[in-house]
Amino acid sequence: MNAIFTSEIAMLLLCVGAFFIGKYIFVRTKVAIFNPLLIAMILIIIVLQISNTPYETFNKGTKMIQFFLGPTVVALGVMLYEQIDTIKANYKSILVSIVTGSFISILSIVLICKTFHADLNVISSLIPKSVTTPIALSLSKQMGGIEALTAVSVVITGILGNIIAVPLFKILRVSDRIAKGLALGSSAHAIGTMKAIELGSLEGAISGLAIGVTGVITALLSPLFQSWLY
Repeated sequence: MNAIFTSEIAMLLLCVGAFFIGKYIFVRTKVAIFNPLLIAMILIIIVLQISNTPYETFNKGTKMIQFFLGPTVVALGVMLYEQIDTIKANYKSILVSIVTGSFISILSIVLICKTFHADLNVISSLIPKSVTTPIALSLSKQMGGIEALTAVSVVITGILGNIIAVPLFKILRVSDRIAKGLALGSSAHAIGTMKAIELGSLEGAISGLAIGVTGVITALLSPLFQSWLY
């Protein structure tokens, strides 16, 4: 049966189909936990398990989807251009927030992993969990991490941020639109930005900016943390 899922077209149809099923369930239920990407991920795992399709085959067959992740992030530049005046007026606080968030994100992962005596390759895999997938996989590979584990951690981080962001904003009484965008973009990357765009154009633009800057800051900080670990 796994021969069915060896072609790139079959993998593409599987991913797109699973997402639309997840989207349908979410629209019908309106329950945050039924995130379309989460449902799609579960469905894909079930299909791959039933068909005995190895991850390597799936990864090879989804190169087209991975390729379009980059242009998708770049497309957020349109929203940034529309909010350029607001960004210029608040660039200092935006930059400080993203740098601080990136540092805390990496530090928390290192401390948690060290507490549970995780291997260094596991720590290296989880360090880039809050950046967009292409950057995360590249960093993980350079640091000797496990790319599959990195990919899973990035998706879970994004979905979790997408689900809990709005309730958490209400609990913590976060009303500033820039703060919401920064929180979603710097912690939950593109999946969080989906939620930010739902909240408003300013939130979406700031979140898109946070994705790029967080990726750069994480790329600069990760080797320093890895040197400290070794």
